[in-house]
Amino acid sequence: MPKLGESIVEATVLKIHKKVGDAISVDETLMDIATDKVDSEVPSTTEGIIEEMLCKEGDIVKIGTVLAKIKTNKEIPLTEKLPPPENHPIQVNGMHQKADDDLVIPYTPSPTVKRTEGAKFYSPLVMNIASSEGIELSELEDITGTGADGRVTKNDILGYVASKKGSVGHSSSASIESGNQPGSSIPSAVNKPGNIEIIEMDRMRRLIADHMTKSKSTSAHVTSFAEADVTNLVQWREANKKVFEKREGEKITFTPLFIEAIVKCLKKYPLLNSSVVGNEIHVKREINIGMATALPNGNLIVPVIHHADQYNIIGLTKQVNRLSNLARSSNLKPSDTQSGTFTFTNIGTFGSIMGTPIINQPQVAILAIGAIKKKPVVIETEQGDSVGIRHMMFISMSYDHRIIDGSLGSIFLNEFVKALELFDPSRDI
Repeated sequence: MPKLGESIVEATVLKIHKKVGDAISVDETLMDIATDKVDSEVPSTTEGIIEEMLCKEGDIVKIGTVLAKIKTNKEIPLTEKLPPPENHPIQVNGMHQKADDDLVIPYTPSPTVKRTEGAKFYSPLVMNIASSEGIELSELEDITGTGADGRVTKNDILGYVASKKGSVGHSSSASIESGNQPGSSIPSAVNKPGNIEIIEMDRMRRLIADHMTKSKSTSAHVTSFAEADVTNLVQWREANKKVFEKREGEKITFTPLFIEAIVKCLKKYPLLNSSVVGNEIHVKREINIGMATALPNGNLIVPVIHHADQYNIIGLTKQVNRLSNLARSSNLKPSDTQSGTFTFTNIGTFGSIMGTPIINQPQVAILAIGAIKKKPVVIETEQGDSVGIRHMMFISMSYDHRIIDGSLGSIFLNEFVKALELFDPSRDI
């Protein structure tokens, strides 16, 4: 089990792609695993034949534990029959269990379909769903895959099934996926008497719920609000977005502009870039900005832009787009979600004008951006006051009152507002 990032000591085996006797090449996926942050793949570090598998699906395995043994003699014929694995004690939900003990298998996979070179690969789960929904292979080939190398993922086929039926979440494939598969992203609904629908939380939602509850019980949350006139910023982006995309090959959103302003404020007020450890305050020298990202299944993940202070606006744009795309295609690496020092969330994307975000532990502050709205505003000038139409936006910041007092929280927030309002509309890209 490879090292998966800071503070991660174990991972859950979601799916094993190989069995004893199978050939495997370097960097070919051996199994899918999950941590409390992100799902990931474990690639093979060598080429050979699987001689022994020392874990099962559903096992909780510590970092550094041997997962499998691979016979690397390239002279071995692929048809050679290897001896069955010995009984090795493994850790399963805190209890030792032998490798041949029965475990609950989430589903019975159908044979993996491997086609000729250039054709698509379909996982056992995708094939199971296709079979249960009566989807022929020829029909399956027409589905656009969003996974690695264009593979059709579980979400791809479930979305296809839902579009065919005209409803979401009620297909038999959704029941297979949500009710049994470890790490499932689709909840299973159970109808109960009394007009009650019970939906079981999926693994990620349970982790989010636990993380949020612990944060509220750990930090003394205080939220401050401010309103910013972002007209200059909006006009600059509108005037430059086409030129930017043509020159850099990237679409520029408001997110990198907001992150640029956050970085400037954190440099001026570094206590907001810290954490509380016992009775100590650990001020971080690195500025690693986490950006809350909504996933297609409705869950939330926070990829991190490491060393955000070392990027210009072009670099920040590329990092924001890269991490957003990886998050939405479920291709984030564990390291992409680790070591954040301050979190930013754009709730305006969904139409909210303001909110009270929960601190992402062990950080001490989180800043939320509301929707940008055109409003009539009193404009103060040397010639007198006037009323004009401006692009206005509410900003809210929750911070840990154990070490951040209202004065510092408000000063930081006002500094952020000033950075946005003084944005130079004539600046170069």
